[in-house]
Amino acid sequence: MTDQNTSRVTMLGTGNAMCVNCYNTCFYLRSPRGGMLVDGGGGNGILQQLLKAKIPFEHIRHMFVTHSHTDHIMGAIWMMRKISPLIFKGKHKGPFTIYCNDEVKHALYTMGQLMIPDKIFNSIGQTIFLQEVHDSEQVEIDDMQVTFFDIGSTRFKQYGFSAELPDGQRLVCLGDEPYSVQSEPYARGCDWLMCEAFCLYKDRFAFNPYEKNHSTALDAGMLAQDLGVKNLVLYHTEDTHLDTRAATYSAEAAQYFKGNILVPADLESFPLAR
Repeated sequence: MTDQNTSRVTMLGTGNAMCVNCYNTCFYLRSPRGGMLVDGGGGNGILQQLLKAKIPFEHIRHMFVTHSHTDHIMGAIWMMRKISPLIFKGKHKGPFTIYCNDEVKHALYTMGQLMIPDKIFNSIGQTIFLQEVHDSEQVEIDDMQVTFFDIGSTRFKQYGFSAELPDGQRLVCLGDEPYSVQSEPYARGCDWLMCEAFCLYKDRFAFNPYEKNHSTALDAGMLAQDLGVKNLVLYHTEDTHLDTRAATYSAEAAQYFKGNILVPADLESFPLAR
């Protein structure tokens, strides 16, 4: 039985952009009185993942899109297309708010104008809101205090976030690029660190993470130990060894990090317990 008073994360996808054996990285952060969808993956697969995870569309009132890469932003278009008619029919109490930086807002608006029906596009600003957020801006999302921050990407502008949960714990999402020191004030000492790990360090020559501006499980372990976090969650990986991924990625990160390590599978849900 799920403890409704405990916040939890449901990983809707755990793979990087070109994965075909798992869905692109996105997750639902649920708190006792609400929640937030983080990214949407690369297409309408987000709708199936939410159904499989038994997360009702009418419960999703907040979404955050980290950046405008296709494997993170395209699912947001499908969420707009799904939720707008539900609001119109009275099946979703609305509004549906998508938090994002200015580049993501521009991309969503442009794609919406080109790709979705006029009736749904015209709901932007009425029942669907593209809420631009800025570096270090704090927003109250249900019973969570969420601070959005610029991760310092040298490519597409990308934001992460720090969420203060009702029980006082702090969850930090660093996006899908290597750690930048400007994220330190948010990440240091956090209870839960959500961190990308493109591949194992031993497989770096096969997957070229550094050339693609990504990190390895070993890098994530070193980072988590240095920042003094309690729990490390690894995602945004390659998909060639899913059957052994949890064991091998955990083992590699554990060479440096002495805290708790999770390498969840698609649709895996875990409580954010102390």
